[in-house]
Amino acid sequence: MNNLAILCVDDETIILDSFTEQLRRNLGKTCEIEAAQSGKEALELIEELQGEGLEIALVVSDQIMPGMKGDELLRKIHDCIPKR
Repeated sequence: MNNLAILCVDDETIILDSFTEQLRRNLGKTCEIEAAQSGKEALELIEELQGEGLEIALVVSDQIMPGMKGDELLRKIHDCIPKR
């Protein structure tokens, strides 16, 4: 397996499960597919994945979520992932 990860973030479980299942079916052999139900959980998961040596290739996030909106999450992710 590659050292790439795709992260899906959505507070609606049915959407998150459906989307991650489709990604696993189509990209699961080449990328690690991960899911988080909140922005806070996503940031914690990114830290964990980076600690395991995985590179975050793509983040797909819902915009309207409780606690942290999608655009705020993406700004925080941008700040915590080193630029290449």
